[in-house]
Amino acid sequence: MDEEKYPDDIRTYTGRNILRRPLFIIYILLAVSYLLIVIGFAVTLSKATTLSSQLNETYNKMKINPSGRDLHLFPCGPDNRQWEYFNGKCYYFSLETVPWQEAKTKCEEQHAKLVVIDGFPKQNFIQTRTRNERFWIGLHELQTEGEWKWLDGSNYRTGFKYWKQGEPNDYMRHDEDCAQVWINGEWNDFTCSSSCYYVCERPMPSPPPAAPKGK
Repeated sequence: MDEEKYPDDIRTYTGRNILRRPLFIIYILLAVSYLLIVIGFAVTLSKATTLSSQLNETYNKMKINPSGRDLHLFPCGPDNRQWEYFNGKCYYFSLETVPWQEAKTKCEEQHAKLVVIDGFPKQNFIQTRTRNERFWIGLHELQTEGEWKWLDGSNYRTGFKYWKQGEPNDYMRHDEDCAQVWINGEWNDFTCSSSCYYVCERPMPSPPPAAPKGK
């Protein structure tokens, strides 16, 4: 009965208004979505352009200095891929067994020395790569019995030590004047004339000078 109080045109107008308002909101949402898509595309394009520029710059640097690229892949030198990098130095783990003196000479021929272990980080690095085998290190008492010395002159008395329990000693009264990393990583003194693997150590090579610009 209340409906009859209003003219037909008012009822029609009110109905159309109710239908149009949701459509208006949908148009607004579509417009906002489109704007967000455009902004996202612009940001992605900008990042892609920046990344492309950086890649081109890196590629040009590699063309100018190809050896620099090799040093990233092989820090110890592309011609010495059997050397392993650790904490600023390079290490060679031999594949042959020789007496201690010969191991010392072989390292020197490669401008290196038998490894000097000066702390737990290097000890852990060495023992994880020498497990279950014996490797000579640069520690000996060849000059005076009981006076152990490192080949690089490091102070043995106050320095890092990792001997096996009961070592060093002269087993069965045999002169054991050279040190090795034992099969479990601990140090052991052994007869220098015996054949063992060995570990060489040397500084990481300096990178070659960059080529002059424009060449």
